[in-house]
Amino acid sequence: LAKELKGHTDAVWSAAFSPDGGQVVSGSRDKSVCIWDALNGDLVKELKGHTDAVCSVAFSPDGKQVVSGSSDKSVCIWDALTGDLAKELKGHTDAVWSAAFSPDGKLVVSGSRDNSVCIWDALTGDLAKELKGHTDAVLSVAFSPDGKQVVSGSSDKSVCIWEALTGDLVKELKGHTDAVWSVAFSPDGKQVVSGSSDKS
Repeated sequence: LAKELKGHTDAVWSAAFSPDGGQVVSGSRDKSVCIWDALNGDLVKELKGHTDAVCSVAFSPDGKQVVSGSSDKSVCIWDALTGDLAKELKGHTDAVWSAAFSPDGKLVVSGSRDNSVCIWDALTGDLAKELKGHTDAVLSVAFSPDGKQVVSGSSDKSVCIWEALTGDLVKELKGHTDAVWSVAFSPDGKQVVSGSSDKS
């Protein structure tokens, strides 16, 4: 164990390193987002604004911003340096389980218990696309390395691949027999990995 980062007052549901590895961001059921110094373990910033549990956190590719998804139905973009709330993305009608930046940092993707995947303009906060097709909660979302596609995993047991620009469904991958909690593209974008409650 290199460092134990203590400060949250309830369960921590998500954590991620900054692109340069110098910081860690964490999201908790205590409604806060915390940024930590990865070297010494010190709390750098506590980002407050969510009114319910924070389910997902991630840094932008340049490390200057943090995105968070919450059970309060919102997606927030924060200034990682000042801790200020830059944008609150509103549109989901239920808890947001997963959120991530595109590789160029211009877009944010979010997945929600309202069964939808949303793509947002990270600069303006506007909803760019709403991807509909899942029949149950969307638990995990991620962009492909080139930013052209989005993958989503859902409680409906499916994994879907979407075109980020048009919002069209490219493929629905079926094989899991229970909820899909985690999805990611391979570095070359040619494969997708998924993890499910079905133990596979």
